[in-house]
Amino acid sequence: MAVRIRLQRHGKKNQPFYHIVIADARAARDGRFIEKIGTYNPLTSPATVVVDADKACTWMKNGAQPTDTVRSLFSYKGIMLKYHLQRGVEKGAFTQEVADKRLADWMKEKEQKIAAKIAKDKDAKLSAKKEALKAEADVNAKRAEAIAKKREEAAAKPVEETTEAAEAPATEEAPAEE
Repeated sequence: MAVRIRLQRHGKKNQPFYHIVIADARAARDGRFIEKIGTYNPLTSPATVVVDADKACTWMKNGAQPTDTVRSLFSYKGIMLKYHLQRGVEKGAFTQEVADKRLADWMKEKEQKIAAKIAKDKDAKLSAKKEALKAEADVNAKRAEAIAKKREEAAAKPVEETTEAAEAPATEEAPAEE
């Protein structure tokens, strides 16, 4: 039986949410699965990935193949690195302490990158909001100027009309004969 680690889609239309599951390769995308090992929400920024790393490594060690998308999610979370380091420990390339230190260093660096991205996104949102408020203030100022100009013109027109009406004699036309 070919076992895959893949995504199972949930959520509404245009609002995807995925479960990361262990399933038979022949099963339907949203069909039967063996075990659920995590979730993935692509709508958050940065994307939220919650995975049980130990179960994922155990399943990969037993022959489960992750799909391309799941492999990239595992790389993002450090699970592929953990799996790679565990295989190195099993082969005797280095000790468990060295593997744990390498993984901890990578995780610390990854967390700093994620924190920097979150801060950058927050700054971008704030600057976009400030620009939008400035643009709105400019539009409001232009509208206020246009309204003031129209009011000045309207105030000046009745004075001119009344002087013209006083100077010109009033002529009334007689009704046309039928």
